[in-house]
Order: sequence, then structure tokens, then C-alpha cells
Amino acid sequence: MAGVDGKIDSRLRFAPSILRRLGEELNPNIDQGLLELVKNAYDADATECHVWLDGKDRPGTVVIEDNGDGMSAEDIKSGWLVLGESRKVTSRRTARLDRVPAGNKGLGRLAALRLGHKARLISSPGDGSTYEVTLDWDTFDRAKTVDEVNVEISSSAAAKDAKTGTRIELSRLRDGIGRIAARNLARALVLLADPFGDQPDGFSPVLHSSEFADLAAQVNNRYFDQAEYHLRAVLRSGRASVEVSDWQNRVLWRSDDEAIAQKGSQTYSAPDATLDFWVFILNQGTFTGRNVQLSAVKDWLTNFGGVHVYVNGLRVAPYGNPGNDWLDVNLRRAQSPENRPSTNTSIGRLLVEDLDGNLIQKTDRSGFIESDVFAELTRFSHDSLEWMARRRQQVAEARRQRERESAKHEASSESRALQEKIASVPDGQAKRELTTAFEKYDKARDRETETLRRELQLYRTLSTAGITAATFAHESNGNPLKIISIVTNTIKKKLAKDSPESYKSVYEKQLGRISDSVSSLNVLSAATLDLVSEEKRRVGKVSIHRVVRNVVEIYDPFLQGRKVSLELNLPGGLDPYLRGSEAAVESIITNLMNNSVSAFERSETRDRKISIVSRVLDDVCELEVSDNGPGIEGISLRDIWLPGQTQRQGGTGLGLTIVRDTLADLGGSAEAIAHGPLGGASFKVRFNILGVDHVSA
Repeated sequence: MAGVDGKIDSRLRFAPSILRRLGEELNPNIDQGLLELVKNAYDADATECHVWLDGKDRPGTVVIEDNGDGMSAEDIKSGWLVLGESRKVTSRRTARLDRVPAGNKGLGRLAALRLGHKARLISSPGDGSTYEVTLDWDTFDRAKTVDEVNVEISSSAAAKDAKTGTRIELSRLRDGIGRIAARNLARALVLLADPFGDQPDGFSPVLHSSEFADLAAQVNNRYFDQAEYHLRAVLRSGRASVEVSDWQNRVLWRSDDEAIAQKGSQTYSAPDATLDFWVFILNQGTFTGRNVQLSAVKDWLTNFGGVHVYVNGLRVAPYGNPGNDWLDVNLRRAQSPENRPSTNTSIGRLLVEDLDGNLIQKTDRSGFIESDVFAELTRFSHDSLEWMARRRQQVAEARRQRERESAKHEASSESRALQEKIASVPDGQAKRELTTAFEKYDKARDRETETLRRELQLYRTLSTAGITAATFAHESNGNPLKIISIVTNTIKKKLAKDSPESYKSVYEKQLGRISDSVSSLNVLSAATLDLVSEEKRRVGKVSIHRVVRNVVEIYDPFLQGRKVSLELNLPGGLDPYLRGSEAAVESIITNLMNNSVSAFERSETRDRKISIVSRVLDDVCELEVSDNGPGIEGISLRDIWLPGQTQRQGGTGLGLTIVRDTLADLGGSAEAIAHGPLGGASFKVRFNILGVDHVSA
């Protein structure tokens, strides 16, 4: 309409093609579109959400139905139909169940609704009415502009027994749903679900599909049926019993009348409880032939791994949350890695019946006050897990013993057979030569056996040292170092306030040294725990320069505390890589840096310097680690690699042995120089690389 000032009022309009571009073109994956609708159910505080891929026996139709907070006509008009806009704010939680919203900001919903030619919404908010709206996308596509199409919201009286919730029907699907899309949807639903499915306010999605019945079952079962072991420990009237089954539900071990605790009381002063604990063997061989992907199980355990605690049916945080290892599962694995799970390979649930209120939550609701009752529940859980570990260890030891006996028997049989063959040869020169050759071979084999025995003992020693270091790191990285830091800071503030002159002249420097020492211990603890990480021991592509930078970054506070400057010279833009493990490369760099720091400690070196230089030549990456310490003196360059050979009083002499053997495993080599570029010792380690990535400098 023309206004009095001569201007014409208008408004921005858009063609229906924009719906297609923002819908199926922006999000072409069917599984992602359907997942957005499921997330909407989660955000509506639903506890159940059913997805029918076959539309309840209606081919070409998908139905998503939940029991959440339904929508009124105004909610539909001002929210659901306003595509590209959402009332959800990620920092705000849902009103009823205090959930962090999971859905997108409207565009994901648009993509989902356009999966079919027609989308129908039926919603009951609990106000006595049911509201319905249908979007016929073919009508939109025929219109010149989207606003030409009128969308009606109809209402009708809800049935007396009608529950709140929303139902969405997508009919005449544009594309069929294949197995890959169904599998991806099933995997995403598992990650949205309450892992145990028994929380009153938990979210339980259910997938229905006759074509993909196995995937539908997986959503309902989560991945518990893929566990290699299932432990169930029951505590009744202070007495505990344990049973362990395999993945086929066959009972492997029962405690029966056996006491599960190796020390302490065999009864537990705690309420009745049940511990379920599932252990997974996460390797490709184990999952070959199964109908679930290994990566899916890993993702699930990353999200939910750990032991969760439920008291009288309600979950108690933070037990089982990511990073909360209240049963020290990872510590026990570090202490004794064989046949023990980590929080990334297991999931557990402790159900406690505490009707008398013996367990008291902290005032901030973050777990329980660590009373005697809670300590007894923890002991019961520890003892149960330890009992299973012992049973698994016994089986492993029996298997190894059988293999040793079998190998010994086989070698003895083959030796006798060969001697009999030689004895059957007619006397003469040939027989004498065969006898002599066999005797030499026998002696060589004995020498080889003795060498292997000594090496086995060496690596048992290294393993013990590593376990001790990991245990110390785990323990010291917690309360002890925190307490020292807190007390030191308290003393600093108190002295600075009450006796400023004495503090400056006498105490400030000494307290500063304590703080620096604590920082160094924190670095060493973190570095030790980082080195024993299971992920870093996996074999794959390893970027050498990235590993070097990571090690230097971790050790930087430690070096600064010892007034050591480090110069890192890596060719810009080049990142050589090899096949191996990050842990192997890290152990080489770490031991060479420790070697330099040890040299500084036993000398009067001032202006301490370490240099790490990388050179990439064809298919070799050479790292040279040098320092300005006293150099290599009093020991030959040949003997410096031998175990037990050290210039440091109280040292183990194992660091350079590890460097040598690890390099040999990687197909590399090492060279020691008594006095290198900086005047002190210099070590050149050479890696055979697979190639070089070119990265932005």
C-alpha cells in the first residue's frame, strides 16, 4: 500500500527452493534428520521415545512418538513452525528434569521434517486438548513463495486417559532407509540413552524395525551383550558372593563359600548391595563377525565407562562420571596391567539398598561423606573386582604353563628325533660331521635361551620400575601435592602479613623452592601417567615432530625449575612420520632429556642448555639431543648402552638401554658422542620413516 509519504510497504519473501536447500541439501543424511526429532523429544523431558522405521506397518512412513511435555497451539505456532529458530538456549536446562538441551536451533528439525513429502504433528500438552498440524511439502513446492501456503493448527478434545507427548509422522519418504543409516541411527540412540535404562527420569529411546531387527535390539540392549565378562557381586547381610559369566552368559567362576577378600574381615558393615561390572576386550579380532562396530562400543564406553552408583533406585553423581574413577580401576591396571580393565574398557553399576539412611550425601550433593559405611561399600567393590582379576590371572597362568610345557616337550621330542636320525646314519665322516654340527647347535640354543632369560629379567625389572613410578605418580598427583601447595601458600600469606621483613629476608626464597619442587613433581607425575596411557601404546602412524613438541611442552616447567633452557630446532613445515607407537617415541625423547638433566645434577654446569635438532634426509629422520654438561667420561661409548651402566650415583642404568632397544624395535639406530656441539654429551637417534607430511609452519 502506498503511504502518505509516497513509500510502498513490503516484506522479504522467499521461494520454496530455500526449504530444500536448508532441508535435504543441508542435511542429506536420514539418520541425522531422525536423530534431531529424537533430540527434540529429549529436550521435551521425555523419558521414552519410540522410533518406528516402518511406520507401524505403514511402508514408506517413519513415526517418532514420545511421552514428553507436549506443545500447545501457541507453542506450535511460535516455536515449532518457526524454522531456523529455537527457544532452547544451551546454557539453560529443561524445566522439569533439569536436562541440558541436546537439539539444534531449528534447521535440523526442518531437514528431518522434509525427509518425507508430508509431515504430520500430533501433540498433547496436558491442557485437555490435542493439537494437530500437517505440512504438505508438495504444496509448498508448487507455490511461488512460502508465505502463500496457509498452515492450519487444528484442535480436538483429548481422551480422558490421554498422556502428554508428541507424535510425528513422516510419510512418502523421499529415500529409503538403508542399513548404514539405520546402524548410524541406532548408534546415536544408544549414546543418548541412560546406559542402564533403570533411572526413573532417564531417557530411553526404542527403535522398532522388522527389517533391521538386530539393530533395534542393540538399542534396547545397549552394548552389554558385547562384554567379554560380566561380574555380579551380591552383598546380603554383610556376606558377599561373586559370579562371573562370559559373553554367552555361561558361568565361568563362582565364589560359593570362598572368601572373596584376601585380607581384612570377610564380612562388610554396609547395606545390602549388588555390583554389576561388564568388561570388554576392545580389539578387532574379538569383534570380527559380530553385528556391532568396535568403534561404536568404544564411543559408548568413552561416554559411560566407569562404575555408577545408585542408592534406592536413584543415581548419585559424580560416581561414574567421565574422569571420576572412585574405585581406582585405572590405578590398579597401572599397578598390574594384565587381565585388568580400565574405565575405557568397562562399565559398572553399584545398586545400594539404604532404607535406613546410613549413607549421607555431602552438602553440595557431590557424592557421599566418606564414612565407615561408604568405606565398607568401596571395600566390597574392590574385593569383588580383585577376585575376578585373580580368577582371570589363574587362567592366564595355567595357559602359559601349558604353552611352556608344550614348547619344552616339543623341543625335547624334536631333539630326540634328530638324534635318532643321526644315530641311524652309517658310521663315517658324514655321521661325525652331523654329530658335531648338532652339538654346536645345541650349545648355541642354550646360549640363546640364557640370553633371552637375562633379557626377560631385565624387562621384568623395567616393568617393576614403571609400575612403581605409575603408582607414585597416581598417588602424588592427588592429595599429597595439593596439600603441600595449599599449606605452602597459607604459610606465605601468613608470614607476608605478620612478619613482612622476615618473610622477605628469610622465608620467601625457601618457600619458593618448595613451590618449585611441587611444580616439578606435578610435571613428573603427569608425564609418567601420560606415558603409561593405553592409547599411546597402540601401533599406528606416529608424527615424530608432534611427539617431540608434546614431550617438550610437558617437561618445560620441570626444566625451568632446574634452570635448564631448551632450544628446539625442527624444520618448519615438515612432519616426518613412522609406524609405531607414540609411547615408544616418547620414551626415547624422555630418556635422553633425563640423561641430560642427570648430567647437570652431578656437575657444576652453569647456564644449563639442552638442544634438540631434527634433520630429515630421504627416508630417515635424525634427532640430535645435546647438552652442555660434563660429557661422557669414565665409561666407554660402547658400554654406555648396557643395562646397569650409569654415571649417576643411585641410577639404574636402564634409560639408554631402553633407548637402544626401542630404536631397534622401530628399525632405527643410535649413536653416542662424548662431547657434541654444546660441549657435553650428544646422542643422535635415527628413525626410518614412511614419509613426510607438509604442514603449515
